[in-house]
Amino acid sequence: MNYLSTRKNGTNNEEKVSFKEAVINGLTKNSGLYFPETIPSLPSSFFENIENLEDNQIAFEVLKPFVKESLNEQQLKQIIKETLNFSIPVVQVENNIFSLELYHGATQAFKDVGARFMSRCLSYFYSKNENNQNVTILVATSGDTGSAVANGFFDVKGINVKILFPKGKVSPYQEFQMTTLGKNIQAIEVEGTFDDCQKLVKEAFNDTELREKITLSSANSINVARLLPQMLYYFLAYKQLKIQDVLGNKKLVVSVPSGNLGNISAGLIAKKIGLPIERFIAAHNANDTFYNYLQTGKYEQKASILTYSNAMDVGNPSNFERIEYLYNKDLEATKKDISAFTVDDISTIKEITNCYEKNNYLLDPHGAVGKLALHQSLKENEIGLFLETAHPQKFSEIIQKAIPNYESEKVDLSNAKKLFIKNSYDELVEIILK
Repeated sequence: MNYLSTRKNGTNNEEKVSFKEAVINGLTKNSGLYFPETIPSLPSSFFENIENLEDNQIAFEVLKPFVKESLNEQQLKQIIKETLNFSIPVVQVENNIFSLELYHGATQAFKDVGARFMSRCLSYFYSKNENNQNVTILVATSGDTGSAVANGFFDVKGINVKILFPKGKVSPYQEFQMTTLGKNIQAIEVEGTFDDCQKLVKEAFNDTELREKITLSSANSINVARLLPQMLYYFLAYKQLKIQDVLGNKKLVVSVPSGNLGNISAGLIAKKIGLPIERFIAAHNANDTFYNYLQTGKYEQKASILTYSNAMDVGNPSNFERIEYLYNKDLEATKKDISAFTVDDISTIKEITNCYEKNNYLLDPHGAVGKLALHQSLKENEIGLFLETAHPQKFSEIIQKAIPNYESEKVDLSNAKKLFIKNSYDELVEIILK
């Protein structure tokens, strides 16, 4: 499997690399994102019998074509074993509506799967590093990515991690998970928004002089090793729905809380492979760049807006390029597979309250956005699945607005270790080179 740049019309757009090279490089030479040259198809028999397969077997069959020249079968199986070491249950919330709980991993967020998979890949790729040079992982986060990457790469030999997060725009629990590990994990608080952090990361990857001095890689969903394993959620959810015997003749619709569009991009690739999902819903908060694109056909990036569902506070989502590439910039074809809805903070709080009182089910703010978007779109002949992307306790201050007597685990930030920079690339480079 080769990987190409999403930027077909740029300079140096003939780049063609292996999975290993794509993972290590992070971004393409013309500053695009890597995308598989072809999307392989799985036979219909695979889906007809998926309920009889072990989770690790499903993951192996799905991922094998994407990595086979870079990882042998034994290596891939071991990575999958270490990645899928926690449950990913489908839970019925109400009639025809189910939650896919992605928060049962180490940092209680969906990004644990991608971060663990990528860290194991890099460990294999750099185990025979001839120059004995450490790899620097540079990542921007609006909250959960930083937590998952910090945990996934913690104490991994030969890899240093630098995490950029926006000051005052992540929850205390998220900050705790990023800033209290130490060792090879360094948290950097930035005076700005997530988009500012992401811009600094991209600037570093485009800095030829810097990359001659150090080996630099990314762990955001811009990296294919973070993106591709996120497909697995959808396959494992479909298996469980078949086991629960709830699909019948109904079509499956999946609502994805969407910020940087990585999770929904992975779902769309899963659909192209053959997974029988009828359509996706991109569920947004006030950061509605992709929603507006589907309405108008024009992509206009915005400054990000701070909301209660902070992991989705992205005004210029990187993975838009992958969706555009996948559909060859055909808006009508894109709209056949994806619709979008926006949900404000007031509605988010109301949904958390209503769902808890009526269904005895506690949503986090992102899941609440996903569930509300599903309600606005679901038809009688459809089964709806929304992604519950993080544990509610990570957003206890928000949950308490909806459920005043809610109590969560307290976090102690007195031992937090972090650096602070202004929105300055020169300051970032100084830290990286130290």
